[in-house]
Amino acid sequence: MACTTILVGKNASYDGSTLVARNEDSPSGQFTPKKFVVVKPDEQPKKYKSVISKVEIDLPDNPMRYTCMPNAVKDEGIWGAFGVNEKNVSMTATETLTTNERVLAADPLVEYVKAVGKPGEDGYVEEAFGGIGEEDMVTITLPYINSAREGVERLGALLEKYGTYEMNGIAFQDENEIWWLETIGGHNWMARRVPDDHYVIMPNQLGLDHFDFEDAYGEQNEFMCSKALKDFTEKYHLDLSIDGQINPRDAYGSHSDSDHTYNTPRAWILMRYFNPNSYYWDGIDADFRPESDDIPWMLVPEKKITVEDIKYALSHHYQGTDYDCYGKHGDERQRNKFRPIGINRNNVMGLVQIRPYMPDEIKSVEWLSLGCNVFNAVVPFYSNVNDTPAYLKNTTGEPTTDDFYWTNRIVAALADAHYADTSSHIERYQQKAGSVTARILTETDEAFLEKKPADVQEFLEKANQKIADKLKVETDDLLAKVLYTASCKMKNGFARSDA
Repeated sequence: MACTTILVGKNASYDGSTLVARNEDSPSGQFTPKKFVVVKPDEQPKKYKSVISKVEIDLPDNPMRYTCMPNAVKDEGIWGAFGVNEKNVSMTATETLTTNERVLAADPLVEYVKAVGKPGEDGYVEEAFGGIGEEDMVTITLPYINSAREGVERLGALLEKYGTYEMNGIAFQDENEIWWLETIGGHNWMARRVPDDHYVIMPNQLGLDHFDFEDAYGEQNEFMCSKALKDFTEKYHLDLSIDGQINPRDAYGSHSDSDHTYNTPRAWILMRYFNPNSYYWDGIDADFRPESDDIPWMLVPEKKITVEDIKYALSHHYQGTDYDCYGKHGDERQRNKFRPIGINRNNVMGLVQIRPYMPDEIKSVEWLSLGCNVFNAVVPFYSNVNDTPAYLKNTTGEPTTDDFYWTNRIVAALADAHYADTSSHIERYQQKAGSVTARILTETDEAFLEKKPADVQEFLEKANQKIADKLKVETDDLLAKVLYTASCKMKNGFARSDA
């Protein structure tokens, strides 16, 4: 799907946690409700079958419990999005990426082929299963991995065996490491460990700008790849470097006109946000501009990055520039020039924080925002649970104010048309909902550390329910305020004094 991902190494985060966050966005003209669930070992399939590609995969017999964020309507499969397993290992899948014709000619995508006709007839085409894709990856990977590195190894092996029908980026995370994997063509892939003091911004474009084959085929300290990638690259003359230092963006990626309106501006605005003084970002003499193809894949931030920073970044609509779709100043011709990060078709933002200073039972926290990020709030939930609150679990395809996703979708649709008039309501809601729920997290942490409860999962489920209850109160209050403001601004409003 069309998404934006942020990866923050443990020494770049405010508290020493690894932080991985991604907006899952629907394709244009679509809106995909999501729900927050727990998958227990006895609920995990033994034989997995993809809805889209029809591929069938035998899964190991020892799955772990894990959380995920599947589609509420499963007409196209599960689409687990992201989650955390009981070993405090997380993954987010996927960031849809781009490639080029040379790669696809050398290693075509493995797409499902529907049978045509009947056996023995002229022109008969036999059904052919496709590879794996975003629909499948969380389900077939997350329950079976004990570390971020193991996640790369397992998914890499599945990609080489079954292939894929799309280009994707996937992040794996534990308390010590973050790894980023990018698929290349139908069967190849590469992965890089995020340095602990760096952060990464990933729009929908192949991102890695450096790769070390020697390490990938040797110690694998910082790099891994498919067994055939180096030979594949040499055989098909994919390395375009002059100095022999491969740049994966040039070899396997794209630099299209659409990238310069859809992808590179997102990397530009967020690196400008996290590193405002490190480079010149604006003007004719800028080091990097929204259309630049050489914006770094990773940087050391100018200050440590917080959860609030990431929420703000993944809600960005180029505020403070002429490109802000809600802007009232500057050059009107520049508005809506670039694809915003906080977009109408945000489905969910999931930020996983794995805290090395906490006991294993409360180490992992999932910060969730559902619906359009410009108008929602981010709130924390413990992942070490057997069940999730109904306010986030029972989402369906039917609009209702009984769940977080649909309430935000309604708020966003009302507030968008009255952005200036409702922005103060939104800002106050985001701060209050975020702070009161984070306070519950802090109180629960402290209670756990003071005396470990007999039933840990039950204890954490009660905390999650308390958070969800507070969230609903604040979200319903926001809806009432936005509805009132929007109602007052209706075009058919009329008072006697208007005559």
